[in-house]
Amino acid sequence: MRALKIAATGMAAQQMRVETISNNLANMSTTGYNARRAEFADLHYQQYARAGTVNASDGTVLPTGIQLGLGVRPTAVTMQLAQGSLGQTGGDLDLAIEGRGYLEVTLPNGQAAYTRDGGLKRTGDGLIVTSDGFPVAPDITIPDDARSISINADGEVYAYFADSAQAQLLGQFSLAGFANPKGLEAIGSNLFVETEASGAAIVTTPGLDGLGTLRQGYLEDSSVDPVREVTELIEAQRGYELNAKVISAADQMLGATAQVR
Repeated sequence: MRALKIAATGMAAQQMRVETISNNLANMSTTGYNARRAEFADLHYQQYARAGTVNASDGTVLPTGIQLGLGVRPTAVTMQLAQGSLGQTGGDLDLAIEGRGYLEVTLPNGQAAYTRDGGLKRTGDGLIVTSDGFPVAPDITIPDDARSISINADGEVYAYFADSAQAQLLGQFSLAGFANPKGLEAIGSNLFVETEASGAAIVTTPGLDGLGTLRQGYLEDSSVDPVREVTELIEAQRGYELNAKVISAADQMLGATAQVR
């Protein structure tokens, strides 16, 4: 009774789909989050009669054949790249990326990571870091006596001082782009690291090489569409129920077979 195992793969697939949807809904308020989508493919087939096989001595060929599928398997959980809406915060160190690209940060082990979460902070020494305390590359330090700072679309950071009307350039943020951003590996805390699938990071000035620009005082909202996610959740639930009914029907058939005398 192959139906038991086939339906079991269907239930496992719908369960993974529900888990993906639940993660999307859980991150509907996460800054810069892109929704994920579970993708599936059919499993192997048992060939009872191959299409094109000679079926008789006169050379008659089977037009279709008999192929019995063995279920479904997950192939990927893909990140859906989409620009989230920009929400105004008014914070001097809140940055939204308009377009493609990621801010580069330095992890404690020295490895580079990438994020679209522009909710930046400053340490006691004035160093600009992420909410988790990871320095944003290149390192930019804000002097203690700076009255305010300004960041333009090209990522240039200017500081204003009480004793001078002229702004001082502190540094310039850069953005990183990838040939295949969907190949990035998520490590949590809104961070990604590059992989062979994503390709090496191309770090350049905002606005160049097809990358986006920066907007100070804004943060990028999550791109999750709650209505779409709930609709897909209902579809996944119904798919799970239908596969469960197949298992129940197969069990009844086996029970009837066992009672034959």
